Amino acid sequence: MRIFVVVVHALAGLFVEDGAFALTIIAVVAIAGACTALLPNGAWASGFILLLGCLVTLLVNVILARPRGG
Repeated sequence: MRIFVVVVHALAGLFVEDGAFALTIIAVVAIAGACTALLPNGAWASGFILLLGCLVTLLVNVILARPRGG
């Protein structure tokens, strides 16, 4: 049972270690979901929002996390 708790804790840490990153991904998913719900044929737009939003979020997070200095 202890190993299960350790694995769940490690998986949760992947999502909440960087709070801003996790919140941004949740926001992108929420926007894509709203687009699907509000637009009659919004599936393609929702997919585009998910793709572009997640890629931009990842890129910004990598740029901000890079080591500073020479």
